[in-house]
Amino acid sequence: MMTTEVSRPTKMILKQNILEHVHVEHLIAGTTAGVAATLMLHPLDVIKIRFAVHDGIHSIPKYTSIANAFSTIQKKEGFRGLYKGVLPNVCGAGLSWGLYFFFYNSIKDFMQSTTKHANLGPGYHLLAASQAGLATLLITNPVWVVKTRLCLQFSSDLKLENSSQCYNGMLDCLAKIYKTEGIRGYYRGLVPGIFGVSHGAVQFMVYEEMKTNYYQYHNLPKSNKLGTIEYLAFSASSKLLAVLATYPYQVVRARLQNQHYSYENATDCVKKMAKFEGWRGFYKGLSTNLIRVIPATMITFVAYENISYLLLKYKS
Repeated sequence: MMTTEVSRPTKMILKQNILEHVHVEHLIAGTTAGVAATLMLHPLDVIKIRFAVHDGIHSIPKYTSIANAFSTIQKKEGFRGLYKGVLPNVCGAGLSWGLYFFFYNSIKDFMQSTTKHANLGPGYHLLAASQAGLATLLITNPVWVVKTRLCLQFSSDLKLENSSQCYNGMLDCLAKIYKTEGIRGYYRGLVPGIFGVSHGAVQFMVYEEMKTNYYQYHNLPKSNKLGTIEYLAFSASSKLLAVLATYPYQVVRARLQNQHYSYENATDCVKKMAKFEGWRGFYKGLSTNLIRVIPATMITFVAYENISYLLLKYKS
């Protein structure tokens, strides 16, 4: 009887081949870039989430504009109110960007070696970004649940010190979610989050195609580092297209993670939004989101491209 057991030398070769495509420099560069952008723009993230969860049914603070939201939060909750949820946001953004760039580049390099194509097409870029996004989401979803809940902790919640909805920071929030909701509480909003993987996939596909076309048009080798203007233009354009195409999932996800609301599941949330708010409900907070994510993405990608280039150059 024949055996299909892989010999030890073959296993070592396979392991070595896989490790050749893994570069920790992408993890370091992505994490650093994500943290820097998040610290600069976190207040807009707080406002975006609060706009997104306002459904006209629940009695939570309503803001008439971005400026009104800034002034109201600062007046009622102080400057710290604008930075609620900043720790999980920094941890989540740093970890997410780091892991995403790490997984994406590893998968992309592996695809290039197996297909023998130096320039992968949009289909391969979409597939690599989707796989990287799914892996990142499964690891980081608990952090995003905590961030959302801390961002949605209003001054009225803080008066209820013994309430399970009163959180005294990231660790306290993690503990109370586990105590009251179990492991499932950490993965609220996971289903729309999985749909949201398409957001990163679209963004990275467009970004990569723009870079590839630019290299080909100017007849440049792909090892060349582009200028800051090119990275800014490509990252902003790709992010704008991705946001417009996939934004509704973020609204649904934020509402499922909100401790003040109670939906049976993502389908129930979508039905109620469509019934009570119409299509506009799926795009609440969009303008605030664009004001936040476009600069954040530009900062992140420029920082990532430059840091990863320097690290990889130093390594070689």
